Amino acid sequence: MNKVANYVDDEQEAEFMAVPDSARKYKAAGIGTVVFGEDNYGEGSSREHAAMQPRHLGVKAVIVKSFARIHETNLKKQGMLALTFANPDDYEKVRQDDLIDIAGFEQMAPDKPLTVVLHHRDGSKDEFEVNHTYNRAQIEWVRAGSALNKIREELAKS
Repeated sequence: MNKVANYVDDEQEAEFMAVPDSARKYKAAGIGTVVFGEDNYGEGSSREHAAMQPRHLGVKAVIVKSFARIHETNLKKQGMLALTFANPDDYEKVRQDDLIDIAGFEQMAPDKPLTVVLHHRDGSKDEFEVNHTYNRAQIEWVRAGSALNKIREELAKS
């Protein structure tokens, strides 16, 4: 429990460490991370801090089967991609040593799914669709890095 593979120091051999420690190492190396989860992700979280901490640690996206009601919005405000598996069974394709691409982000639009590409260590890959509930303003939050960054940009223009 609370141990994940970390490949920052050795791309061939994983070092297993606590999730926050692993995230700090990736962040220090300039590598963004993705969180994968199952159902009702964010349930019982301490609201804003449950979204602020992953953002601070360099998480770029959270991909889950489903979100707790408020948590999805908090992730959006923090500028992270809050995505759900179009097919929940695709969760089983994810491996802890995958490199991940999220295709379609540049063309992201309301009601338009994105594609996750998992590059597995053995050279194979898997692709699957993920859904989102972003409106145009929320997409701008993600592109700006957070809702507050977007507000700051708008104020600087005026």
